[in-house]
Amino acid sequence: MITVNNLIKKFGETVASDIPSLTINDGDILGLVGNNGAGKTTFFRMLLDLLKPDAGEVALGGINPAQSEEWKAFTGAYIDEGFLIDFLTPEEYFAFIGKITNMTQDQVDERLKDFERLAGGEIFGQKKLIRNLSAGNKQKVGIISALFNRPKLVILDEPFNFLDPSSQNVLKHVLTDYNHQTGATILISSHNLQHTVDISTRITLLEKGQIIKDMPNEGGSARTELENYFETEA
Repeated sequence: MITVNNLIKKFGETVASDIPSLTINDGDILGLVGNNGAGKTTFFRMLLDLLKPDAGEVALGGINPAQSEEWKAFTGAYIDEGFLIDFLTPEEYFAFIGKITNMTQDQVDERLKDFERLAGGEIFGQKKLIRNLSAGNKQKVGIISALFNRPKLVILDEPFNFLDPSSQNVLKHVLTDYNHQTGATILISSHNLQHTVDISTRITLLEKGQIIKDMPNEGGSARTELENYFETEA
């Protein structure tokens, strides 16, 4: 479970986050949506202790990430290319992840088989450094790295960005299957309303750092309300 209390973050006079209270339950697939500048990435960075709030606090599984690193054992995340070690090949990168998490190379190789469809024949066996991959393939490496150790909490910022339509559809299946198989809590932010509604069990709408709507999304029930909201905003 993730809890947020009185979370405030400002950049100068701009309020990037003002969330009095938010609870994200175990097993939720939470879609975080909003226009540019809504505060989605800022929120994720505070959850991951990459950005210090001006006030308030968050807790991941009861752990304040600013006070303990125990949350890292059950969390996988990908925000941007800064999460990658780009002077390695993808195989070297995943071998490194395996090594620091006490996996054998055989276990690493077996785990990578789960992502062959998402990789689409464009990542493994190419003998390319990560820095030389396309933006979409870097995105795939980051997503795979976030899921690699089967974390109970997954945080992905704009995971559909840079992916071609086929890969976007594959990713939707990867994330929903992962949630069903593990019961993991998954948080995604995205400008792609269709894909977010398709996979999320719950939608939270942010604007100017504030929660405007927080709604269940069983069977895509939030779709019409969100479409009406963004049409009005447009």
